[in-house]
Amino acid sequence: MSISDRYREIVGDVQGLLAGLRAGAGEEESKEIRVIAKGAEILVELADRVGEIPRIRLEAELTPVLLKGHSQLDRARLLLEEQGAEDRAATVWEIEQKIYRLLNDL
Repeated sequence: MSISDRYREIVGDVQGLLAGLRAGAGEEESKEIRVIAKGAEILVELADRVGEIPRIRLEAELTPVLLKGHSQLDRARLLLEEQGAEDRAATVWEIEQKIYRLLNDL
């Protein structure tokens, strides 16, 4: 699987997680949902263009975006753990691991 495909998969995973959390939430979004939404927003910015970035510039362009998105997801995971939502925190952790692996491959 290419770097671009893996990046888009991560974006899809985050958007899916966000949609699931929003569906289970009430009218008002909780802090962890807002943090995940911010992470999704950061990652989505390059989702359409990632395939057009030359291979030589992928690391320079993707790394900061992945690190910012990871930071937001990590904050959300800690909030979920504090609330006792271990299953949701584990889902966020799996996405974080995908980001780690992609960063290592860059």
